Amino acid sequence: MKGQRRLCFGEIMYRVLELNPQLAPFTGDIDLRMDLYHKAKNRLVGEKGSLNDFANAHDYFGIHRTDTGWVYREWAPNAYQLYLTGEFNNWHWLDHPMTRLENGIWELVLDGENTLWDGCKIKTIVDANMTRTEHIPLYARRVVQDAETVAWCAEVVDDRKVFEWTDANFKGESGLLIYEAHVGMAQEEGKVGSYREFADLTLPHIKKAGYNTIQLMAIMEHPYYGSFGYQVSSFYAASSWFGKPEDLKYLVNKAHELGIRVLLDVVHSHAVKNTAEGINMFDGTTWQFFHDGPKGDHPAWGTKCFNYGKDEVIHFLLSNLKFWMTEYHFDGFRFDGVTSMLYHDHGLGTDFNSNDKYFSLNTDTEAITYLQLANELIHEVNPNAVTVAEDMSGMPGMALPIEDGGIGFNYRLAMGLPDMWIKTVKEKTDEQWEIGKMWGDMCLRRPGENTVAYVESHDQALVGDKTMIFRLADAAMYTDMDKSTHNPVIDRAIALHKMIRLFTMAGGGEGYLNFMGNEFGHPEWIDFPREGNGWSFHYCRRQWSLLDNGFLKYQWLGDFDRDVVHLIKEKNMFEQRMGDLRLLKEPEKTIVFTRKGLMFGFNFHTSESLTNVLVPVTSNHDYKLIMSSDDHCYGGNSLVHHMVYPAKQFEGQYYVELYLPARTAVVLEEIVPVEDKPKRKPGRPRKVKTKGEEKPKKTSKPRKKTEG
Repeated sequence: MKGQRRLCFGEIMYRVLELNPQLAPFTGDIDLRMDLYHKAKNRLVGEKGSLNDFANAHDYFGIHRTDTGWVYREWAPNAYQLYLTGEFNNWHWLDHPMTRLENGIWELVLDGENTLWDGCKIKTIVDANMTRTEHIPLYARRVVQDAETVAWCAEVVDDRKVFEWTDANFKGESGLLIYEAHVGMAQEEGKVGSYREFADLTLPHIKKAGYNTIQLMAIMEHPYYGSFGYQVSSFYAASSWFGKPEDLKYLVNKAHELGIRVLLDVVHSHAVKNTAEGINMFDGTTWQFFHDGPKGDHPAWGTKCFNYGKDEVIHFLLSNLKFWMTEYHFDGFRFDGVTSMLYHDHGLGTDFNSNDKYFSLNTDTEAITYLQLANELIHEVNPNAVTVAEDMSGMPGMALPIEDGGIGFNYRLAMGLPDMWIKTVKEKTDEQWEIGKMWGDMCLRRPGENTVAYVESHDQALVGDKTMIFRLADAAMYTDMDKSTHNPVIDRAIALHKMIRLFTMAGGGEGYLNFMGNEFGHPEWIDFPREGNGWSFHYCRRQWSLLDNGFLKYQWLGDFDRDVVHLIKEKNMFEQRMGDLRLLKEPEKTIVFTRKGLMFGFNFHTSESLTNVLVPVTSNHDYKLIMSSDDHCYGGNSLVHHMVYPAKQFEGQYYVELYLPARTAVVLEEIVPVEDKPKRKPGRPRKVKTKGEEKPKKTSKPRKKTEG
């Protein structure tokens, strides 16, 4: 079996141990990981069953049209009685009691097409603990807030309505260049933006910028807009903040038409503790979905923690993943808060500086099993799906296939890189930057596991923190971003902003992520409407006009980012997993490395430009300059000439001689002669069809019959 190697005594050596020999003392823990996974899967689907066939709770539970009317089902094992109420019965709580079936399942059959209707407002009344309470149905597909009472209720969605998808043959580009976006703040007008506005106005910008993947935040319904979508209340409802379900489908379909894959920022690490809006206490108990007692409360987030050891919870969550993929055609997921899931203490305050911290009684093995099952399901539903784990602990095998002893994600986020850049820019002068350490951080990733590099997270754009451009330029951004002005503070900020992003894209991972607007140095923080700012949307939007008006320096940053992204895609740079270090001159703050035929040179020195820099290369191939951060089109002085730099030989070693001005980055491309390029593999010669030649007709041959 792929990823495994049998030893002489019948044990299995998983590839995660071969890639990480330092984990040999924890072989038993990897074996336990895999044993728990196999036992859980066998318990859920049997030896020959599939998770794809198992994860269909959304097709059974919730409200569905039938041939004769409607049916509503819920799982509420500890409830005494359930009722459905709403506009259809004038909100009479007890008029429509549900019937209890086996295993805590409740059902209500409504005959007649007009008993319910698309958009009919409803709620579930739960009789438990000698108290009747109002709740949102667990599988509600649309949840809305009343403008006057501020109360939330569900709306019936006719699941027989057909959306005209046009993306049947969609397959995303190779390489992962993620544009992380929030639909509500993606427009320039001071309001909550809509799915359709994002599709029609923001997607074209993303396409032009070259990113091939969008990662949508805050799509799962959440009662508090300012939570950034991370306190989910209704797991099957597309957030009504931005429009209706068909509007989200329009967005995804439009993205696919543009060749852009769409990832959902999924939150299965916790849930909002609200009972009226959320799933907490739906059947009168906390333990329906969550751990009981203190274990079920997240100490830092004030939310509820799922019990991943409960089969019904796994069924709910796995079905949720399949629902978003089949109903809305999402191409995969970025899993939020994975570190919080992996450890009983949620990784709070833990320094993961030794391997024993990954394999201890603090490790939540049930959560690891759930993540393995989730990744297997996702790739069963769509073999081309992409999954990304937000894990800051560095859990071994996170982004390795399950059969290799891994957890099954395609990528992990390189969460150490934003921390490195914050500390470097915030705590050190430019003269104190340690280029060798920075390069080490770029290369600090587990062997065989793909990572997504990024410079800054969306959290850094929030009030109370600062984006990279703001840390570099600060108040000067408000006065000196016009192209006609000159300010050394802005000159430094723009130069370093370009260099930092290129360094991270080219050296930091097998994928790259950017948060909406950071590519052109969006100047203002994000401040959601709240009482403290008069419920203003002024700082909860993106000012695309700063990039597009042509008079401001934001255009230089945006154009540079765009050209780098397009270059990385064109050269398939991520196909080479790591860059090859060619030159490191620590006193001169200079580094040069190559990756997939491209040479990246950086001089971070504040004032010293370097001439006659000899960069060792592996062959007698010349290089041509294709980009410089100092080019006029990016706001520079064009001190580096766009020319061919010939390879030279000294004492048996080939070199390319470069000029690297201070605070400048350059990109050169290797010129490979035709005779040195890989030749086509031998095989039958291809016949060239001449004009007028008839194509021979195929003759059918009987197939050889095989048994079965």
